Amino acid sequence: MAASIRPMEDAFLTSCGHSFCYSCITTHLNNRNNCPNCARYLTADRLIPNFLVTKLMRKLTSFHCSGKISPAEHLRFVLQQGADLPMKDIDSLLHLLSERKRRVEQDEAESNMEVLLDFLHLSCQLKQEELAELQGDLQYLKEDIATVESRRQELLRAKKKFAKRSRLTADLSSPTLDTHSGCDQGINEGAISVWRGGQGGALAPLREHKLKGGNSIRTSAFAMAIKDDGKNGNYFANSFSDPHSESVGVPKINKRQRVLAQFEDLQEAYLMRRRKVARNQRHRQMQKQESMKEASKLSESYQDGLEDFESILLAFTRYSRLRVVTELHHGDLFHSSNIVSSIEFDRDDEFFATAGVSRRIKVFDFSRVVNDVADVHCPVVEIPTRSKLSCLSWNKCEKSLIASSDYEGIVTLWDVNTRQSVMEYEEHERRAWSVDFSRTEPSMLVSGSDDGKVKVWCTRQETSALSLDMRANICCVKYNPGSSNHIAVGSADHHIHYFDLRNARIPLYVFKGHRKAVSYVKFISPTELASASTDSTLRLWDVQKDCLTRTLRGHTNEKNFVGLTVNSEYVACGSESNEVFVYHKAMSKPAAWHRFGSQNPDDSDDDSSHFISAVCWKSESPTMLAANSQGTIKVLVLAA
Repeated sequence: MAASIRPMEDAFLTSCGHSFCYSCITTHLNNRNNCPNCARYLTADRLIPNFLVTKLMRKLTSFHCSGKISPAEHLRFVLQQGADLPMKDIDSLLHLLSERKRRVEQDEAESNMEVLLDFLHLSCQLKQEELAELQGDLQYLKEDIATVESRRQELLRAKKKFAKRSRLTADLSSPTLDTHSGCDQGINEGAISVWRGGQGGALAPLREHKLKGGNSIRTSAFAMAIKDDGKNGNYFANSFSDPHSESVGVPKINKRQRVLAQFEDLQEAYLMRRRKVARNQRHRQMQKQESMKEASKLSESYQDGLEDFESILLAFTRYSRLRVVTELHHGDLFHSSNIVSSIEFDRDDEFFATAGVSRRIKVFDFSRVVNDVADVHCPVVEIPTRSKLSCLSWNKCEKSLIASSDYEGIVTLWDVNTRQSVMEYEEHERRAWSVDFSRTEPSMLVSGSDDGKVKVWCTRQETSALSLDMRANICCVKYNPGSSNHIAVGSADHHIHYFDLRNARIPLYVFKGHRKAVSYVKFISPTELASASTDSTLRLWDVQKDCLTRTLRGHTNEKNFVGLTVNSEYVACGSESNEVFVYHKAMSKPAAWHRFGSQNPDDSDDDSSHFISAVCWKSESPTMLAANSQGTIKVLVLAA
């Protein structure tokens, strides 16, 4: 860029006839004694002020400035120069200025009114939309309240009818003397008394009891239940007739407390489903109008949102805690660290395998672990390995085949029956964190490693079928359960990359939102993905719409792998507080949790150094397995 040219200031003339700024020529003469133009000998005492050039430069500067300044500034400049203007011109200028001022003020006021009016119209439109949405929500609530109240009245009528029938049955089952066989004899003289009864008018099975005199008395099961002053019988009847009885009221109170604890999430879930139904209604009405049959279908579909939310509410309020069924210890006397890094059920949920830093794969019979009361549970299969293990994955077709990934970067296939390795893949250059078999194509599996590579393997060949370079440490990989072509990859770059392996050059989607490394990814369904991160959150994603659906918070996870497991309704994970947390997928706060206690009596109550290291649901059941960094494995079940 060329240097800007400044006009000459304080011009001085040299003896050789050249003009320079005084500051410029004196600066030059301090270094050299010659003219900058002709190089003749020159000293400071030979400089003469050039007043003509200085005056011309000032006028030129004023001219240039007048072309750049605004008219107002130009007028002000002229007036400041002391120009003599006639009074008539001054009056004319004042009139023009006042008129111009009035127009500017009017235009500005009109502009301000337009902006204000636009703002008010937009605000009114938005509020109208909010009001319409609110009125729609109120309409949904009123209609659903009427629907639920109608159902409740039906249940109360059925309840009263059943209670009335039970009382009639109790009256009919009162003891009577059988006069057909010896009516003139007393009970103490060998008479036989018969108790008959039942529920709903049916006679219960009869049982015989011998008396001292050799006579028998036949008593119904119901009559036996109401003896002992009728205490059991009274409770049985009251449990149906009294809606405020303790047996009914306590669970109701607990459920209401759970609802209030997450009221906002539940309300959001309800409104989201009801609005979705309303949108579908409007869409169908636009497509098909004036059709009574279609209107009938729409009336039926209107309740789908309520039924959908009802299923969520029932699932959420069904459980409030995790109950311990049994526990076992994965500890090894020869290893000081007993962290269980992975727990996996087999194809049929009959056996589960554990692996960790103890360099052993242990397979347990689940029914034996649950039913045996022994203090020590021995594995049915134990396979020693060369390295510490990070992950396990059972084959979804071959029951005896299980894959493992280890700290040396080796992915190994094992035959549990023979306790031998079937195949070893050694292409990873650093620790392999994750391995997973495909559900739809059991011969395919995928692994991820700290070397930044995701590798797809086939059990029928010795080298990888596909390799993806992610350029970031890979923490987890998972096949979509509905497709062998789609995988989810979680990495240290804080993102989840979703690939179609048929075109794996770039991911289909990149799910962003976690603030730290993604440690686990699990598919709730072919369209729902759950992820865990060391930012202490779980996030749920829609892999079809490429969007985040919910963020779950409550557990603590900042540096360790604490496990993640999902089923169709619940998401469970570990915590660095040595607790297991269970979330319903529609709620952002935990529905239940359980704290592991220290097994060593010498340990202090503060076991903050321990953390949950692996969790696993038993398919679609309320039962799960959880292990912590001490090697303790617990069988937990969701309970009310």
